[in-house]
Amino acid sequence: MTHLDGIETDNTWTGRTRRWLLKRLPPDKLLPNTQPSYVASWIYVFGMGAIASLLFIIVSGVVLSFNGPMWYHLSVLGHFVNSVHLWSVEFFFFFMVIHMWGKFWMAAWRGHRVLTWITGVVSFAVSIVAAFTGYLVQTNFDSEWIAFQAKDALNAAGIGAWFNVTNFGQMFMWHILLLPAAVFVIVAMHIVLVRVHGVVPPLEADDTDAQLVGQEASHVATH
Repeated sequence: MTHLDGIETDNTWTGRTRRWLLKRLPPDKLLPNTQPSYVASWIYVFGMGAIASLLFIIVSGVVLSFNGPMWYHLSVLGHFVNSVHLWSVEFFFFFMVIHMWGKFWMAAWRGHRVLTWITGVVSFAVSIVAAFTGYLVQTNFDSEWIAFQAKDALNAAGIGAWFNVTNFGQMFMWHILLLPAAVFVIVAMHIVLVRVHGVVPPLEADDTDAQLVGQEASHVATH
């Protein structure tokens, strides 16, 4: 830590990281208490719906993992929690697909938001694999059928040696550990990027801003 003209400068890696974070993500951006008026549109709701569904997926999945397959196959309460987990996944994909299509037609990668768009697409792709492994660990005839139908395709693709869909233990660990962690990290990155760059405005808002800038420029030129 050094002092330059009365200004304290911290040159440690923690100090530099703190300054970098505060510059790009100050507290008013990280936890804003206001949003633009256009966020009241329904198209902006589905992203939050996907996040809420993901939280239900995680909580119900933790409960299922505590009690095991015998509990959620034979217990009434287990059936209920298992159904909550299933329908949370259904709603998650429902909200995410609408969210992605809405942002695609809004050209949500505008304004240096390309990485925000990419993290959203990648989270959707990883979520598909996570849902697939969920079908594989149902421990019933349905999961057995899906596994043996999928193994030939994966073997033909050359990945069956390390992603063995007929190995319950391996698929179970993929489903409860690796893939959920990947989805959680990517979604967290997506949310942080939204906070950094702000919620993407509708295309009409950009057109209005461009017209205002053009009017101001012409006003200055005539005067």
